Amino acid sequence: MQLARHAFALLLGLLMLLLDPRTAIARDGETPPAADAGTTAEPTPARPPKPPAADSADSSGASGPPAAELATVSTGSSVNVRATTEIAGYLDSTATSVLTPSIAATVESPTAGWAVNGRYLVDVVSAASPDIVSTASPNFKEVRQAGNLGFRYKPSTLGIAGNVGTSYTPDYFSLSASVQLTQELDDKNLTLVQGYGYGHDTIGRTGTPFSVFSRDLAYHSIALGASRVVNSGLVIGLFGDAILERGDQSKPYRYIPLYTPAVAATIPRGASVDQVVASRSQARPLEQLPLQRDRFALTGRLAWRLTSSTLRIEERGYADSWGLRASTTDVRYFIDVSRRITIWPHGRVNLQNGVEFWQRAYASNGSNDIPALRTGDRELGPLRTLGGGGGVRFALGKAGATEDIVLSTTLDGYWTSFADAVYVKERFSALSATTLDVAF
Repeated sequence: MQLARHAFALLLGLLMLLLDPRTAIARDGETPPAADAGTTAEPTPARPPKPPAADSADSSGASGPPAAELATVSTGSSVNVRATTEIAGYLDSTATSVLTPSIAATVESPTAGWAVNGRYLVDVVSAASPDIVSTASPNFKEVRQAGNLGFRYKPSTLGIAGNVGTSYTPDYFSLSASVQLTQELDDKNLTLVQGYGYGHDTIGRTGTPFSVFSRDLAYHSIALGASRVVNSGLVIGLFGDAILERGDQSKPYRYIPLYTPAVAATIPRGASVDQVVASRSQARPLEQLPLQRDRFALTGRLAWRLTSSTLRIEERGYADSWGLRASTTDVRYFIDVSRRITIWPHGRVNLQNGVEFWQRAYASNGSNDIPALRTGDRELGPLRTLGGGGGVRFALGKAGATEDIVLSTTLDGYWTSFADAVYVKERFSALSATTLDVAF
């Protein structure tokens, strides 16, 4: 998936050094999702949790063969054009499914050092999770449309990249923009990166115009990083990110059950919908989250190129002002089966505690005693995720231009255990994507 490769080269561009220390760096300014470190960025509880690769508290960066291996191969022209189509899918044991077709295109001049790209995708979401059943709501179905335009310019050792993006559903509208600067030093063996992004989201309710009901969420992101070529086969990197969010991220569809103090202490982990309905009090207020959130992450990356394989390891630590702490370890081992075929196994572990105001069951002595902060989002509670899978990439172009046609597919499975939540004790999920990338 060439645009995805370019996006990763922009968003996580230092990975382009992992195999080839002379590969140009152009990391696009990372625009954070509207929410989250362990919670979904979507406004409704029916939306699927982000696959682990996209989760803010559990983020892994690129998922495919090493970026240097995916770099565009010149076809003899000073301007190269590539088009990409992808079908991705997500399915989990809480009756949530997502189908995401997308198209993309990139035009670049390797000799002049510039590139422009664009992408358009559609998310078709269907869900009938316990959260929906507990509110006596019908099965949830929705379509999200999203797109972005980006550029990069790096004629020598100093480069700049930018990106603008938007997404829309009937109850959520998002706009974002970012810029990234990169500089190569020490004969291109040291690369420095800094970036800034801004986004604004409007959160509403389906069937209600934004002019009647809406909430605003604004965020600023700052990224700093460095990558060092240690030798011809080893590259290490350290990257820091900060995201400052201001606004009400509370889900306008999520109602929080309350219990008397005595009953709250008896609600078990994984309590069924029937148990919750039979035990809760009459009051059921909407979710209320803090109106600001500051997120911080520090990520270390290592890539070690062997004779016909590459080991890539990433470790990421996360902390935020809501008290959430998380650690994510991601390992991929790319094996060059032949000049045309690359395969890779993939393993992943994510651990996190819960936010400071997390409670499995919120206690209340009446309508005048409602907890000021409350949530039913199990992604904000303590959890652990184990997962793995792999992928395969085929270079199908003719001899001498094998990269002109590339077909790749990935499949990963995940098990998540929610240590202190009602409705769901564990979730099994699968994420797959098949991509065709063609050069013209």
